[in-house]
Amino acid sequence: MRLRVPASAAGLVQRLLHLVARFTRPLTIGVRAAVFDDAGRVFLVRHSYVPGWHFPGGAVEAGETVHEALVREVREECNIAVRGLPALHGMFFNAVPSRRDHVMLYVIRDFAQLGPRPADWEIVGAGFFPLGDLPEDTTPATLARLHEIETGAEPAERW
Repeated sequence: MRLRVPASAAGLVQRLLHLVARFTRPLTIGVRAAVFDDAGRVFLVRHSYVPGWHFPGGAVEAGETVHEALVREVREECNIAVRGLPALHGMFFNAVPSRRDHVMLYVIRDFAQLGPRPADWEIVGAGFFPLGDLPEDTTPATLARLHEIETGAEPAERW
């Protein structure tokens, strides 16, 4: 016997299933940006709450598109306005924060720097670095993604 849902109730059933999935299979999505200037330097940030230098980025908030989140995070963490469409480098599973986290990494080459990014409670360091002279404690995931971007290697599945 097959259960049939009347068309009038289909929307309600779909919303109910999404609500149940939210609590039984929550998934988080984050964005990161590999921002390169005309000299080929990459913009990295150092957060106050996690060690090492990273690509700028953060969580995609409810009701926000991935692109909106990327533009917001780059402005907040870099003081940079994104122009044009960033190129998606890859989507990665990131098991460090949780078993349900995924990160989308974009490459940005078209932007306007609005001024230096001053340090605050969240970002204690930020700036452009030559690829041959990255900070010593640049994270392994950041180094791996930079290698993929530089060499054109196939992106890994895990962050």
